[in-house]
Formats: sequence, C-alpha cells, structure tokens
Amino acid sequence: MTKSYKIPKKLVWEAYQCVKANEGGAGVDRESIAQFEGRLKNNLYKLWNRMSSGSYFPPPVKGVPIPKKSGGERMLGIPTVSDRIAQTVVKWQLEPILDPLFHQNSYGYRPDRSALDAVAMVRRRSWEYDWVVEFDIKGLFDNIDHELLMRALRKHCDTPWILLYVERWLKAPMQTTAGNLEERTSGTPQGGVVSPLLANLFLHYAFDMWVTRNLPSVRFCRYADDGVIHCKNREQAEFVLSKIRKRFEQCRLELHPDKTRIVYCQDINRQEVHSNVQFTFLGYTFRPRKAVDKYGRVYVNFSPAVSRDALRTMRQTIRGWHIQ
Repeated sequence: MTKSYKIPKKLVWEAYQCVKANEGGAGVDRESIAQFEGRLKNNLYKLWNRMSSGSYFPPPVKGVPIPKKSGGERMLGIPTVSDRIAQTVVKWQLEPILDPLFHQNSYGYRPDRSALDAVAMVRRRSWEYDWVVEFDIKGLFDNIDHELLMRALRKHCDTPWILLYVERWLKAPMQTTAGNLEERTSGTPQGGVVSPLLANLFLHYAFDMWVTRNLPSVRFCRYADDGVIHCKNREQAEFVLSKIRKRFEQCRLELHPDKTRIVYCQDINRQEVHSNVQFTFLGYTFRPRKAVDKYGRVYVNFSPAVSRDALRTMRQTIRGWHIQ
C-alpha cells in the first residue's frame, strides 16, 4: 500500500529509543513509557502508519505548572509518549536544515553548544564593551505568533508532512490541571520536543538577524529567551533598548519589565557612576569583583560567579540527597 508521505520505519524506531532514554512523564492519556512498551510493536507501527498517511493528529498536551525561581509559575505542556516520538522524528529532519542557518551568537538548545559557552562569550565581551543591555522575553513559548513562525518555516522547509504536523502541534489544545481543554492561538508548548527548535527559528528572524542588520555596531549573546547586548556607551545602550523593545512589539512579544535593564561593567579602569553594575545571565552574576594579578597585586575586575539563586538551588538539591 502506497503511503502519502515517505517516513522510514527505522526513523520512528530510533526516535522511540531517544524518548525512552530521556524518560519523562505521561501525557493526557496517562500512559507511561513502560506501558507504551507493553504493546511496543503495535504502538510504533500505528504511529508510523498514521504519520505516513497524513492522518496523525496530536492529542492535547498536559499542562503541568512548575515554580519559577523568580516567583510565580511556568506552565509546561507535556505531550504523550507517542507524540514525543513523532516530534522527535520531525526534529531530526528539521534540525540539520535549520541549525546551520542560526546565528553564531545563539547558544540555546543547539547541538554542540552549551550555557557555559555563552557565559564565556559574555565574560570576554564584558571586558571589551563598557555597557550591557540585559533582556528577557516575557512568556516566549506562550506568545510566539503562529503565522510568523510558519512563514519562517516554509522559507526553509518544503517537506509537506513536516509543515503539516508542525502546524497541528501549534494548534493542539492544552489540558489544564482541572481537566479543561484550552484552545491555543499562539505559542508552542514549553515541554514539547520540537518547541525549542521552533522558538530558535522564530527568534532568528525576530531578533538575531534583525540586530545584525539594524544594529551592526553592537554585539549580542542569546540563550533562548535570555540575552545580553554589549554597547560602547550609555547613549548607545539606551538607544538599543528602545529599538529592541519596539522590534519585539512588532513581533507580538514583550520584554520582561523586571528582568530588562542597562548595566555598567564597572572595574578598575571604568569608574563611571551608574545605579546598575551587575546582571545575571544563565545562573551567573556578573559584577565588579576583587581579583589578583600574576604579580600578587589586588585590583577590581568585572567577572562572573555563580548567582545566589543558583547556589540556593544547589544547596536544596544536596539537602534532598540526605547525605550524613
């Protein structure tokens, strides 16, 4: 029997092995990985058959609230086991196409790039540039515009079944903790396998390439929805902040008012007075610190160290081990 779309069975099998290795909880169907394995051959064949014929419709994602470090809650959208397998299949097809396009200063959710790579880059540039615009995008995964995202995806991918299923995932409803289904008209569930890749694609055009074209004299580093922009002086930093705020508004996104600020990178050679002389990026706080050179002389350097919040989380984790 001829299928509408050519999807190798081996790809679905390898995607299942990846999902199993990553573990994770059950979705709205309450089916665990162990239960899925109870009828493994039948479940994988059914998933492959539906994806190949174009009749696969993703079930709702399970809304799971988790506490945020800054207070409040973040809502994760947990797909079912079979849906995670389907998303892995699509991600593996898309990533080799999209990742080479992404900016060298984008580090989040990318192969062979880590948060520590991003921190090292910001550390080096904080010595070269006197000012930093620290920014955070408010509710990125909840507010990505579907039309703009699909327009960007179609620019680089013309595989019909990938476009079909990505669009269905974007529109799949979320089941709340009370059991109600909420329709989604924007965003991509934080917790989905393919969501980080789609978010990177959206911000590639909404921010990375826009800054490269319109603000060529600054340097930036972005990790998902967190980022810093390095500027030469205060006036440039104020100008840049106003420009990116307008840019995100055009893309239907909003800067977080409490996590976006202008910071002066104060050290022994930079003594201008400013109210903000520290910022936190990926769990590291950058601020003026005492340092010692190779001759034993003490001086002030602008450098990172683990933030208080990150240390608190580490201590709580270690306490949970109950080691005497």
